[in-house]
Amino acid sequence: MSLILLEDICKYYYMGDQQVKALSHINLTIKPNEYIAFIGSSGSGKSTMMNILGCLDKPTKGRYLLNEKNVSTLTQNELADIRNKEIGFIFQSFNLLPRASALNNVMLPLVYKGIPLNLRKNLAKEALEKVNLADRMDHIPSELSGGQRQRVAIARALVTQPSILLADEPTGNLDSQTTQDIMTLFDELHNEGQTIIMVTHEDDIAEHCHRVVRLSDGQIVEDYENERKLANV
Repeated sequence: MSLILLEDICKYYYMGDQQVKALSHINLTIKPNEYIAFIGSSGSGKSTMMNILGCLDKPTKGRYLLNEKNVSTLTQNELADIRNKEIGFIFQSFNLLPRASALNNVMLPLVYKGIPLNLRKNLAKEALEKVNLADRMDHIPSELSGGQRQRVAIARALVTQPSILLADEPTGNLDSQTTQDIMTLFDELHNEGQTIIMVTHEDDIAEHCHRVVRLSDGQIVEDYENERKLANV
């Protein structure tokens, strides 16, 4: 069974009279509990791929099945509902509310799901414990290090128990040691059964993943299993 199935996905933009093919005839299957990196240079199509996988945008043509549901034909409101239920987003810039505590930042996605306050707090605390930040839950982002802020962002992505963690350059603003710590956390989450999709331009980040899909000019040019990583599983 596939978690994600992309069939002949194309995404075209227009700049004046010129058509730009951001993605061209993408066919791809992602199974539950895969740990996959999309890698490519600027302009390769990886950001467009992330937007489509994350239901932030719709393809110009083709089918996108997520948990066997065709999301490529949904309305914007329906896509928002899918994002809230199925996808946990992690961004390079963390995207935390600056005046809200770590706990309140993690609780935020649960507000949109209509979950009662006490249950929201309990679920958010559990998510922060999972990323080893239980002792920082009352701190606001300016009182946290970059690595701690990213852990809050990961907890926020996890709190809705999504089918997919979608991480966009998640270590781009971190130093090398903190990057290693965050990638170790992703390893742990994957080992617990979480499906992780990472978008990066860095080969050393992609090397942490079990499968690597390389994009160039809107097309898949490589799709391979990371044998070195799989050998250590």
